[in-house]
Amino acid sequence: MNVSKLNNIWGEVLLSLKNKLQDNNIFNTFFQDSKLYEIKDDNAYISVKTKFAKELLESRYLTIIEMTLEEVCKTNYTCFITIENDASKTDDFVEIKNDKNYFVSNLNNNYTFENFVVGPSNQEAQSAALTVALEPGKFYNPLFIYGKSGIGKTHLLHAIGNYIRFKSAQETKVYYISSADFLDDYVNAIRDNTINELKESFKNMDVLLIDDIQFLSGKDKTNEMFFHIFNHLINNRKQIVITSDRSPNELKGLEERLVSRFSSGLSVCVQNPEYETSLEILKKKIENQNISSKTIKEDVLSYIALKYSKDIRQLEGALNRLVFYVESFKKQTKVIDLDIAQEALKGLVINQNNNVNALTIDKIKMAVADYYKISTSQLSASIRVSNISNARHIAMYLCRSLLDVPFIKIGEEFGGRDHSTVINACEKVEKLLKNDPNFKQAVDDIKILLK
Repeated sequence: MNVSKLNNIWGEVLLSLKNKLQDNNIFNTFFQDSKLYEIKDDNAYISVKTKFAKELLESRYLTIIEMTLEEVCKTNYTCFITIENDASKTDDFVEIKNDKNYFVSNLNNNYTFENFVVGPSNQEAQSAALTVALEPGKFYNPLFIYGKSGIGKTHLLHAIGNYIRFKSAQETKVYYISSADFLDDYVNAIRDNTINELKESFKNMDVLLIDDIQFLSGKDKTNEMFFHIFNHLINNRKQIVITSDRSPNELKGLEERLVSRFSSGLSVCVQNPEYETSLEILKKKIENQNISSKTIKEDVLSYIALKYSKDIRQLEGALNRLVFYVESFKKQTKVIDLDIAQEALKGLVINQNNNVNALTIDKIKMAVADYYKISTSQLSASIRVSNISNARHIAMYLCRSLLDVPFIKIGEEFGGRDHSTVINACEKVEKLLKNDPNFKQAVDDIKILLK
């Protein structure tokens, strides 16, 4: 089939795909420059420009590509994605040279997109992060990634920075910093009378990656400086990526104008990893540690994934504990079975079982309802009787403090209330706990019921 015919077919396929896909940015970034360069027998060969585009199309869009190609050609083809001019162009990272002139970026080179395991819990965040890495400053600026601690937000920050930095052969100024370190830099600059120099150094960044922005809450002067840096970078089309343990609307103690600007870009949530994702993370960690997959039985990995899927750090810790235990006390063991795993992790498993994460929203509702002699349905109803209202506020507060459930989710669980209502309820409970001994006793009694 000649090139002109292939181009016409692919043009129709792309037009149809653009209508089917819900995200124009994804289409423009990953599909727009793709080409159908060969059809041979029952196979169709499609080229893209980058390795990440290849991986994304293969993992998420191959089925819809094949279906659309079949609609256009009236023939069922198996599609293969390749990188354009693969022999001469590669998407591998440029080797870092030990040169004193290279900009210090604070990036951890171990965190890349290649070793980030993607699943339903983080797929949206990974896609947005990858888009930002491919075209910094063009899409999703700022990108705000939020979710509880230990589920991969920091990994994505470093992955963005590493990809941009290495692809630009170190020319792009990419800088990672935690909000705690940002605060320390500010305090030191005030002490040394170098605040203007500090501001200028941040304003000269091409990409700023700031971790755990919630720790700037209540630091008014630091907020003000960050606001001016933020505005300067955004106005000059420099990329900013921020992580937090809560969504922009749930942040307290930050300037309202700053929170408003966080919301002007794209906010994506990372959830607790599912069992399947946890299992893949374990396999990736084993691969990175050069441990043979035959050394650890599959049911051992399933056991760890089930027990520690709430937190990637706990997942990694359990695996490290297992490896340490075997190397230290079971040196003659050739295959790690479930008995050995349970023996190695029994202390960690007990801690996991006693952790408040074993609770659920429904259990909290039932405990509060039992204590106040009301029904669980009344907690979600539009009833403002004093004792029911107090019970509802306590239940919301416990969901937040014990389970770290997002305010939006709590609102949904209690009759579809707005997240601001939940925030106000939690703040009210916190004040009463400090000032009302009887109220504090009631909350303590409910916590005992939950044990």
